[in-house]
Amino acid sequence: MAKTAHSPRQTARVVPLRKSTTIEMTRLACPNTQQAILISESFGLPVLEGDGIRDMHERLIVETAASLQEGLGERAMQIHLQRIVGAYVGSAHGAGQFYSRAVTEARDATAKSACDDRDEDVDGPVGFDGPAQRKREFAADMGVQAHALLMAAEGAVAAYEQVIGERWKPFERAAETTSPSVDRKAASVQMAAFG
Repeated sequence: MAKTAHSPRQTARVVPLRKSTTIEMTRLACPNTQQAILISESFGLPVLEGDGIRDMHERLIVETAASLQEGLGERAMQIHLQRIVGAYVGSAHGAGQFYSRAVTEARDATAKSACDDRDEDVDGPVGFDGPAQRKREFAADMGVQAHALLMAAEGAVAAYEQVIGERWKPFERAAETTSPSVDRKAASVQMAAFG
């Protein structure tokens, strides 16, 4: 049995596409100011001064950039602040996603505890919180934290725009092209010259 010759194929490199986290995505994941106030008041948690958190982080990054101005060129400053703001936005987005999962778990536990036929979800002894109440309180804590981190990210984004002069957007890796390299193109042209 003769083996057939296979021409070597260049394997395509698959680069997984991952959507970069934007400040808009983060705003959707985290509680806004009104939601955070409602959560705090409903659960007896401290009401955060979101504008203060935002303004303080904006000042912090602007002052940091000013202190680095002599040592960094314009492009280096942009890259540095791009990374810092990206970290703030990513942290807030992660907290917002965690908050969303905690709310889902709290809703599920609350719905289960409302069913009289289930013994495993009943409240604890008098004076102790049941599992559903603990999940609601945990979700509330996560909501306040996510809001605080959102305000810090908002401040960082505002500082970036103030220092760099353009709106912050997440870093996107340049798409890898699958077109032939310059060497391969040159070889092709040279071989074509031979007829």
